[in-house]
Amino acid sequence: MSSTTQWWSVGIGIGSVLIGVAILLVCIALMNVLSRLGKTLDEVDRQIATLGVPVATTLTHVGGIANTADSTLARAGVAVAQLESVAAKATNIAAQIGTAVNNVVSGLRRSKPDDATTPVLHTRSYPETPR
Repeated sequence: MSSTTQWWSVGIGIGSVLIGVAILLVCIALMNVLSRLGKTLDEVDRQIATLGVPVATTLTHVGGIANTADSTLARAGVAVAQLESVAAKATNIAAQIGTAVNNVVSGLRRSKPDDATTPVLHTRSYPETPR
């Protein structure tokens, strides 16, 4: 091994082996990390499966509450529409009553006799009492 080319070949070979060992160690470490990640994900899946039933029950309950609220709002809308109808009819009746009262009052004003033809009623007058 007197030639320089041979020493370079030996150096490249040893370097390649060291790089291969380093890659092997990195892959082993990555395998350990991925193995732990797999176990963690399995645990998360188990917990999600455990929580799935109560969450589904809760969402069903909330959905029922929402449906009840929707039907209550629909009933309230119908009630409001009926109240508005009643209010419109009451306003119409009040306007008719106001017109009728106005007609009666103006009829009474027109039929009032003149003061000259109205007989004077004699009333008895009492003397004032001193205070």
